[in-house]
Amino acid sequence: MSRWFRLLYAATVIAIAAGAAVLAGTLVLTLIGARPLATFGVVFSGPLRDVFSATEILVRAVPLTLVALGIAISFRSGILNIGAEGQIMMGILGSSALALKLSGWPGFVLLPACLAAGALAGAAWGGIAGFLRARFDVNEILSTVMLNYIAGQLYTFLLRGPMIDPAELMTGSGTPQSMRIPRAAWLDRLVPGTRLHSGLLLALALAFLTWLLLWRTTLGYRMRAAGAGRKAARYAGVRVERSLVVAMLFAGGFAGLAGAVEVLGVHHRAIEAISSGYGFAGIVVALFGGLHPAGIVPAAAFFGLLLVGADMTQRAEGVPANMILVLQGAIILAIVSANMYLNNPYAQERAARFFRRLGLARSPAASAEEGP
Repeated sequence: MSRWFRLLYAATVIAIAAGAAVLAGTLVLTLIGARPLATFGVVFSGPLRDVFSATEILVRAVPLTLVALGIAISFRSGILNIGAEGQIMMGILGSSALALKLSGWPGFVLLPACLAAGALAGAAWGGIAGFLRARFDVNEILSTVMLNYIAGQLYTFLLRGPMIDPAELMTGSGTPQSMRIPRAAWLDRLVPGTRLHSGLLLALALAFLTWLLLWRTTLGYRMRAAGAGRKAARYAGVRVERSLVVAMLFAGGFAGLAGAVEVLGVHHRAIEAISSGYGFAGIVVALFGGLHPAGIVPAAAFFGLLLVGADMTQRAEGVPANMILVLQGAIILAIVSANMYLNNPYAQERAARFFRRLGLARSPAASAEEGP
Protein backbone atom coordinates (compact mmCIF):
# COMPACT_ATOMS: atom_id res chain seq x y z
CA MET A 1 0.00 0.00 0.00
CA SER A 2 1.26 3.47 -0.83
CA ARG A 3 1.99 6.09 1.79
CA TRP A 4 -0.74 8.26 0.28
CA PHE A 5 -3.32 5.53 0.81
CA ARG A 6 -2.26 4.95 4.43
CA LEU A 7 -2.70 8.66 5.15
CA LEU A 8 -6.10 8.67 3.44
CA TYR A 9 -7.18 5.57 5.33
CA ALA A 10 -6.11 7.01 8.70
CA ALA A 11 -7.83 10.33 8.00
CA THR A 12 -11.03 8.56 6.98
CA VAL A 13 -11.11 6.35 10.08
CA ILE A 14 -10.44 9.29 12.39
CA ALA A 15 -13.10 11.42 10.68
CA ILE A 16 -15.70 8.65 11.02
CA ALA A 17 -14.81 8.09 14.69
CA ALA A 18 -15.03 11.82 15.44
CA GLY A 19 -18.36 12.04 13.65
CA ALA A 20 -19.71 9.10 15.65
CA ALA A 21 -18.64 10.75 18.92
CA VAL A 22 -20.38 14.01 17.94
CA LEU A 23 -23.48 12.09 16.88
CA ALA A 24 -23.63 10.24 20.21
CA GLY A 25 -23.31 13.52 22.10
CA THR A 26 -25.98 15.10 19.95
CA LEU A 27 -28.35 12.21 20.60
CA VAL A 28 -27.93 12.40 24.37
CA LEU A 29 -28.34 16.19 24.41
CA THR A 30 -31.52 15.86 22.37
CA LEU A 31 -32.92 13.24 24.73
CA ILE A 32 -32.48 15.52 27.76
CA GLY A 33 -34.16 18.42 25.95
CA ALA A 34 -31.03 20.51 25.30
CA ARG A 35 -30.14 22.31 22.09
CA PRO A 36 -27.16 20.39 20.62
CA LEU A 37 -25.85 23.11 18.31
CA ALA A 38 -26.09 25.81 20.95
CA THR A 39 -24.51 23.54 23.56
CA PHE A 40 -21.58 22.62 21.32
CA GLY A 41 -21.19 26.28 20.46
CA VAL A 42 -20.85 27.21 24.12
CA VAL A 43 -18.49 24.31 24.87
CA PHE A 44 -16.06 25.02 22.04
CA SER A 45 -16.24 28.82 21.73
CA GLY A 46 -17.30 30.09 25.16
CA PRO A 47 -13.96 29.51 26.91
CA LEU A 48 -12.13 31.45 24.18
CA ARG A 49 -14.08 34.68 24.50
CA ASP A 50 -11.97 36.27 27.24
CA VAL A 51 -8.49 35.99 28.71
CA PHE A 52 -9.54 34.56 32.06
CA SER A 53 -11.55 31.72 30.55
CA ALA A 54 -8.81 30.96 28.02
CA THR A 55 -6.23 30.69 30.78
CA GLU A 56 -8.60 28.44 32.72
CA ILE A 57 -8.26 25.95 29.88
CA LEU A 58 -4.52 25.78 30.57
CA VAL A 59 -5.09 25.61 34.33
CA ARG A 60 -7.15 22.45 33.77
CA ALA A 61 -4.67 21.15 31.20
CA VAL A 62 -1.72 21.17 33.63
CA PRO A 63 -2.84 18.32 35.95
CA LEU A 64 -4.33 16.47 32.98
CA THR A 65 -0.97 16.59 31.20
CA LEU A 66 0.95 15.36 34.23
CA VAL A 67 -1.44 12.50 34.94
CA ALA A 68 -1.57 11.49 31.26
CA LEU A 69 2.23 11.40 31.00
CA GLY A 70 2.34 8.91 33.86
CA ILE A 71 -0.49 6.91 32.31
CA ALA A 72 1.42 6.77 29.01
CA ILE A 73 4.52 5.40 30.74
CA SER A 74 2.58 2.69 32.55
CA PHE A 75 0.41 1.70 29.57
CA ARG A 76 3.42 1.45 27.26
CA SER A 77 5.12 -0.71 29.88
CA GLY A 78 2.26 -3.18 29.92
CA ILE A 79 0.62 -2.22 33.22
CA LEU A 80 -2.68 -0.35 33.43
CA ASN A 81 -2.73 2.38 36.05
CA ILE A 82 -6.35 3.12 37.03
CA GLY A 83 -5.27 4.53 40.40
CA ALA A 84 -4.21 8.05 39.46
CA GLU A 85 -7.09 9.52 41.44
CA GLY A 86 -5.78 8.07 44.70
CA GLN A 87 -2.21 8.97 43.78
CA ILE A 88 -3.28 12.58 43.27
CA MET A 89 -4.77 12.62 46.77
CA MET A 90 -1.57 11.26 48.27
CA GLY A 91 0.41 13.91 46.41
CA ILE A 92 -1.85 16.61 47.83
CA LEU A 93 -1.41 15.27 51.34
CA GLY A 94 2.36 14.95 51.03
CA SER A 95 2.96 18.42 49.59
CA SER A 96 0.51 20.31 51.82
CA ALA A 97 1.65 18.54 55.01
CA LEU A 98 5.29 19.38 54.29
CA ALA A 99 4.44 22.99 53.42
CA LEU A 100 2.62 23.45 56.72
CA LYS A 101 5.29 21.65 58.72
CA LEU A 102 8.19 23.66 57.25
CA SER A 103 6.37 26.96 56.83
CA GLY A 104 9.41 28.94 58.00
CA TRP A 105 11.66 27.75 55.20
CA PRO A 106 12.54 30.12 52.32
CA GLY A 107 10.54 29.72 49.15
CA PHE A 108 13.41 28.61 46.91
CA VAL A 109 13.84 25.57 49.18
CA LEU A 110 10.27 25.00 50.36
CA LEU A 111 8.58 24.98 46.94
CA PRO A 112 10.83 22.33 45.31
CA ALA A 113 10.66 20.27 48.52
CA CYS A 114 6.84 20.33 48.45
CA LEU A 115 6.73 19.34 44.78
CA ALA A 116 9.15 16.49 45.48
CA ALA A 117 7.10 15.39 48.49
CA GLY A 118 3.95 15.22 46.38
CA ALA A 119 5.71 13.22 43.66
CA LEU A 120 7.25 10.81 46.18
CA ALA A 121 3.94 10.26 47.96
CA GLY A 122 2.21 9.47 44.66
CA ALA A 123 5.08 7.23 43.55
CA ALA A 124 4.94 5.27 46.80
CA TRP A 125 1.18 4.76 46.38
CA GLY A 126 1.56 3.68 42.77
CA GLY A 127 4.52 1.47 43.63
CA ILE A 128 2.29 -0.66 45.85
CA ALA A 129 0.25 -1.80 42.84
CA GLY A 130 3.41 -2.30 40.80
CA PHE A 131 4.97 -4.48 43.50
CA LEU A 132 1.81 -6.53 43.92
CA ARG A 133 1.70 -7.15 40.16
CA ALA A 134 5.38 -8.00 39.84
CA ARG A 135 5.69 -10.12 42.98
CA PHE A 136 2.28 -11.78 43.34
CA ASP A 137 0.75 -11.24 39.88
CA VAL A 138 -2.15 -9.28 41.39
CA ASN A 139 -4.28 -7.71 38.67
CA GLU A 140 -3.31 -4.02 38.63
CA ILE A 141 -6.80 -2.85 37.65
CA LEU A 142 -8.22 -4.38 40.82
CA SER A 143 -5.39 -3.20 43.09
CA THR A 144 -5.31 0.38 41.78
CA VAL A 145 -9.08 0.78 42.05
CA MET A 146 -9.02 -0.54 45.62
CA LEU A 147 -6.12 1.77 46.45
CA ASN A 148 -8.25 4.66 45.19
CA TYR A 149 -10.86 3.85 47.83
CA ILE A 150 -8.24 3.58 50.57
CA ALA A 151 -6.64 6.87 49.54
CA GLY A 152 -10.04 8.56 49.48
CA GLN A 153 -10.90 7.41 52.99
CA LEU A 154 -7.47 8.37 54.32
CA TYR A 155 -7.71 11.77 52.65
CA THR A 156 -11.14 12.44 54.15
CA PHE A 157 -10.04 11.26 57.62
CA LEU A 158 -7.00 13.55 57.69
CA LEU A 159 -8.90 16.61 56.45
CA ARG A 160 -11.67 16.05 58.97
CA GLY A 161 -9.26 15.24 61.81
CA PRO A 162 -5.49 15.76 62.20
CA MET A 163 -5.09 18.21 59.28
CA ILE A 164 -8.27 20.26 59.68
CA ASP A 165 -7.83 24.02 59.90
CA PRO A 166 -8.12 25.01 63.61
CA ALA A 167 -10.02 28.14 62.56
CA GLU A 168 -12.80 25.91 61.24
CA LEU A 169 -13.07 24.23 64.63
CA MET A 170 -13.17 27.58 66.43
CA THR A 171 -15.98 28.91 64.26
CA GLY A 172 -17.83 25.62 64.51
CA SER A 173 -18.20 25.19 60.75
CA GLY A 174 -16.02 22.08 60.65
CA THR A 175 -15.34 22.50 56.93
CA PRO A 176 -12.94 19.69 55.95
CA GLN A 177 -9.87 21.57 54.75
CA SER A 178 -6.31 22.18 55.87
CA MET A 179 -4.74 25.44 56.94
CA ARG A 180 -3.70 27.81 54.17
CA ILE A 181 -0.32 26.90 52.75
CA PRO A 182 2.36 29.59 53.30
CA ARG A 183 2.89 31.93 50.37
CA ALA A 184 6.51 30.81 50.05
CA ALA A 185 5.25 27.47 48.72
CA TRP A 186 2.92 28.96 46.10
CA LEU A 187 3.61 28.56 42.39
CA ASP A 188 4.04 31.91 40.63
CA ARG A 189 1.25 33.35 38.48
CA LEU A 190 2.11 33.58 34.79
CA VAL A 191 -0.72 35.98 33.84
CA PRO A 192 -1.78 38.60 36.41
CA GLY A 193 -5.46 38.48 37.31
CA THR A 194 -5.81 34.82 36.38
CA ARG A 195 -5.11 31.47 38.03
CA LEU A 196 -2.58 30.34 35.41
CA HIS A 197 0.58 29.35 37.27
CA SER A 198 4.12 28.20 36.53
CA GLY A 199 3.06 24.59 36.79
CA LEU A 200 2.31 24.90 33.07
CA LEU A 201 6.03 25.32 32.35
CA LEU A 202 6.80 22.34 34.58
CA ALA A 203 4.27 20.17 32.71
CA LEU A 204 5.72 21.11 29.32
CA ALA A 205 9.26 20.40 30.51
CA LEU A 206 8.23 17.02 31.88
CA ALA A 207 6.49 16.16 28.60
CA PHE A 208 9.81 16.63 26.82
CA LEU A 209 11.67 14.65 29.47
CA THR A 210 9.11 11.84 29.20
CA TRP A 211 9.76 11.64 25.46
CA LEU A 212 13.50 11.44 26.18
CA LEU A 213 12.91 8.74 28.79
CA LEU A 214 10.75 6.50 26.62
CA TRP A 215 12.50 6.88 23.26
CA ARG A 216 16.06 7.95 24.01
CA THR A 217 17.13 5.93 27.06
CA THR A 218 17.85 2.28 27.73
CA LEU A 219 15.38 2.26 30.63
CA GLY A 220 12.61 3.56 28.39
CA TYR A 221 13.39 0.98 25.72
CA ARG A 222 13.22 -1.82 28.26
CA MET A 223 9.88 -0.61 29.60
CA ARG A 224 8.42 -0.34 26.12
CA ALA A 225 9.81 -3.78 25.26
CA ALA A 226 8.15 -5.24 28.36
CA GLY A 227 4.86 -3.72 27.28
CA ALA A 228 5.15 -4.86 23.66
CA GLY A 229 5.81 -8.52 24.46
CA ARG A 230 6.81 -9.94 27.81
CA LYS A 231 8.05 -13.30 26.58
CA ALA A 232 10.23 -11.74 23.90
CA ALA A 233 11.46 -9.11 26.37
CA ARG A 234 12.47 -11.78 28.88
CA TYR A 235 14.24 -13.73 26.13
CA ALA A 236 16.18 -10.55 25.30
CA GLY A 237 17.25 -10.17 28.93
CA VAL A 238 14.78 -7.52 30.07
CA ARG A 239 13.71 -7.82 33.70
CA VAL A 240 10.01 -7.42 33.08
CA GLU A 241 8.94 -7.44 36.72
CA ARG A 242 11.30 -4.61 37.57
CA SER A 243 10.05 -2.65 34.56
CA LEU A 244 6.48 -2.97 35.86
CA VAL A 245 7.42 -1.59 39.26
CA VAL A 246 9.45 1.27 37.77
CA ALA A 247 6.61 2.15 35.42
CA MET A 248 4.15 2.36 38.30
CA LEU A 249 6.58 4.47 40.30
CA PHE A 250 6.73 6.92 37.41
CA ALA A 251 2.95 6.85 36.91
CA GLY A 252 2.26 7.42 40.60
CA GLY A 253 4.95 10.08 40.79
CA PHE A 254 3.45 12.07 37.92
CA ALA A 255 -0.04 11.81 39.43
CA GLY A 256 1.24 12.83 42.86
CA LEU A 257 3.03 15.78 41.26
CA ALA A 258 -0.24 16.75 39.57
CA GLY A 259 -1.87 16.88 43.00
CA ALA A 260 0.98 18.93 44.41
CA VAL A 261 0.85 21.40 41.51
CA GLU A 262 -2.92 21.75 41.89
CA VAL A 263 -2.76 22.55 45.60
CA LEU A 264 0.34 24.77 45.40
CA GLY A 265 -0.72 26.60 42.25
CA VAL A 266 -4.50 26.94 42.48
CA HIS A 267 -6.16 26.19 45.83
CA HIS A 268 -3.33 26.83 48.33
CA ARG A 269 -4.91 24.45 50.83
CA ALA A 270 -6.00 20.83 50.81
CA ILE A 271 -9.76 20.58 50.35
CA GLU A 272 -12.22 17.85 49.49
CA ALA A 273 -12.91 17.03 45.83
CA ILE A 274 -9.80 18.97 44.81
CA SER A 275 -8.81 16.45 42.13
CA SER A 276 -11.99 17.12 40.07
CA GLY A 277 -11.72 13.66 38.50
CA TYR A 278 -8.35 14.42 36.88
CA GLY A 279 -7.17 10.89 37.65
CA PHE A 280 -9.77 9.29 35.40
CA ALA A 281 -9.84 12.08 32.81
CA GLY A 282 -6.06 11.71 32.48
CA ILE A 283 -6.58 8.18 31.13
CA VAL A 284 -8.79 9.57 28.37
CA VAL A 285 -6.23 12.29 27.60
CA ALA A 286 -3.42 9.74 27.39
CA LEU A 287 -5.41 7.54 24.99
CA PHE A 288 -6.59 10.52 22.97
CA GLY A 289 -2.96 11.67 22.68
CA GLY A 290 -1.81 8.28 21.40
CA LEU A 291 0.21 7.58 24.58
CA HIS A 292 2.84 10.01 23.26
CA PRO A 293 3.89 13.30 24.91
CA ALA A 294 3.54 15.17 21.62
CA GLY A 295 -0.11 14.14 21.47
CA ILE A 296 -0.84 14.37 25.17
CA VAL A 297 -0.14 18.11 25.46
CA PRO A 298 -2.70 19.22 22.83
CA ALA A 299 -5.11 16.51 24.02
CA ALA A 300 -4.93 17.93 27.55
CA ALA A 301 -5.66 21.42 26.21
CA PHE A 302 -8.65 20.04 24.28
CA PHE A 303 -10.07 18.36 27.37
CA GLY A 304 -9.38 21.50 29.38
CA LEU A 305 -11.55 23.28 26.83
CA LEU A 306 -14.28 20.66 27.33
CA LEU A 307 -14.16 21.00 31.12
CA VAL A 308 -14.33 24.79 31.11
CA GLY A 309 -16.98 24.73 28.40
CA ALA A 310 -19.04 22.22 30.39
CA ASP A 311 -19.13 24.64 33.32
CA MET A 312 -20.34 27.37 30.98
CA THR A 313 -23.10 25.23 29.46
CA GLN A 314 -24.55 24.69 32.91
CA ARG A 315 -25.07 28.44 33.21
CA ALA A 316 -25.82 29.34 29.59
CA GLU A 317 -27.89 26.36 28.42
CA GLY A 318 -28.94 24.67 31.64
CA VAL A 319 -27.07 21.49 30.68
CA PRO A 320 -25.63 19.58 33.68
CA ALA A 321 -21.85 19.81 33.81
CA ASN A 322 -21.74 16.04 34.27
CA MET A 323 -22.77 15.76 30.64
CA ILE A 324 -19.09 16.17 29.82
CA LEU A 325 -18.68 12.61 31.09
CA VAL A 326 -20.96 11.46 28.29
CA LEU A 327 -18.75 13.21 25.75
CA GLN A 328 -15.67 11.64 27.34
CA GLY A 329 -17.26 8.20 27.11
CA ALA A 330 -18.14 8.76 23.46
CA ILE A 331 -14.59 9.90 22.75
CA ILE A 332 -13.15 6.81 24.47
CA LEU A 333 -15.34 4.52 22.35
CA ALA A 334 -14.31 6.44 19.24
CA ILE A 335 -10.61 6.16 20.12
CA VAL A 336 -10.80 2.44 20.82
CA SER A 337 -12.75 1.77 17.64
CA ALA A 338 -10.40 3.90 15.54
CA ASN A 339 -7.33 2.15 16.94
CA MET A 340 -8.82 -1.25 16.14
CA TYR A 341 -9.29 -0.30 12.50
CA LEU A 342 -6.00 1.57 12.19
CA ASN A 343 -4.04 -1.44 13.47
CA ASN A 344 -6.04 -4.11 11.60
CA PRO A 345 -4.24 -5.12 8.36
CA TYR A 346 -7.31 -6.98 7.07
CA ALA A 347 -9.45 -3.87 7.45
CA GLN A 348 -6.80 -1.86 5.62
CA GLU A 349 -6.75 -4.38 2.77
CA ARG A 350 -10.53 -4.30 2.43
CA ALA A 351 -10.43 -0.51 2.41
CA ALA A 352 -7.69 -0.60 -0.24
CA ARG A 353 -9.83 -2.78 -2.50
CA PHE A 354 -12.78 -0.42 -1.99
CA PHE A 355 -10.69 2.66 -2.80
CA ARG A 356 -9.23 0.95 -5.87
CA ARG A 357 -12.73 0.36 -7.17
CA LEU A 358 -13.35 4.09 -6.74
CA GLY A 359 -10.05 4.88 -8.40
CA LEU A 360 -8.66 6.55 -5.26
CA ALA A 361 -5.80 4.15 -4.55
CA ARG A 362 -3.09 2.56 -6.65
CA SER A 363 -2.96 -1.13 -7.29
CA PRO A 364 -0.39 -3.28 -5.45
CA ALA A 365 1.63 -3.53 -8.68
CA ALA A 366 1.78 0.24 -9.02
CA SER A 367 2.79 0.59 -5.40
CA ALA A 368 5.56 -1.97 -5.91
CA GLU A 369 6.85 -0.09 -8.93
CA GLU A 370 6.77 3.14 -6.91
CA GLY A 371 9.07 1.57 -4.34
CA PRO A 372 9.46 2.42 -0.65
